[in-house]
Amino acid sequence: MKKLISAKRKEFLQNLEELGYSDLTVKSYDESLKEALLHIEIVEEKNYLLFNLMPYRIKIASLNPKTISKKLSSIRSFVEYLNENGVEVTLKADDSVKVAKTLPKPISHKHILEALSYCGSDEKLIVTMFYTLGLRISELSSLKIDDISDEWVRVLGKGNKHRDIPLLASTKEMLEEHLSTTLQKKFILEKNGEKLSENSLRYIIIKVFRRVGLKVTPHQLRHSYASELLNGSAPIADVSELLGHSSMATTQIYTKLGSALKQQNYSRAHPLCKVDNQ
Repeated sequence: MKKLISAKRKEFLQNLEELGYSDLTVKSYDESLKEALLHIEIVEEKNYLLFNLMPYRIKIASLNPKTISKKLSSIRSFVEYLNENGVEVTLKADDSVKVAKTLPKPISHKHILEALSYCGSDEKLIVTMFYTLGLRISELSSLKIDDISDEWVRVLGKGNKHRDIPLLASTKEMLEEHLSTTLQKKFILEKNGEKLSENSLRYIIIKVFRRVGLKVTPHQLRHSYASELLNGSAPIADVSELLGHSSMATTQIYTKLGSALKQQNYSRAHPLCKVDNQ
């Protein structure tokens, strides 16, 4: 079993390189996983492996919450990779660590349009769906053909809760063109008869925006969707519902981002601010 996990760890790191992660980031993942695998209790159950994180969490308990969160995130990413590549793993003692919220970093509309101009048809559809529907990567991966109607998309989000998101006519047209030229049977995005994996979607987004000199994640496009709606005066309650947030408090972080940008613009524009900054 140790040989299997070691081999899969090397495959996982190679996959990160192929996805465009920097050498420093890949090294960080490697160091975190080497450390974690020395302490995680791995139990072979009948049909899966159980990773008990408790011994490792006890070892790193004295570190600051942000560091602990990053180390646990490395393990979760590795386990996600294992589950997508034939090794079923269940995590135990995987409670989240509370860390201070930081402002999300949305991508500007201008940069998204620039990236879209370099896209092939399928790439363009994927970027557009993230940007015009505000989907989580897991939600787009699992989106089914039957979830699409003329003007709405029915999304199954966190907690198995459904929400309906308006579908732009231009996005609907792209979807119809995509489905008319492929052999999709169940999911909007498929490969070899299975839904397109989250790793594949992440790689596509990274590849598309790399062409315009940016490193972008699918989640940043979700941030962009939320920020554009709020900056366009959409009610926060509506945006919260469209994003599938369980609480409006989660959505309010985007209003803070808008305020921060307004402050920056004000500081650059007002003549008295210019005097103060001299």
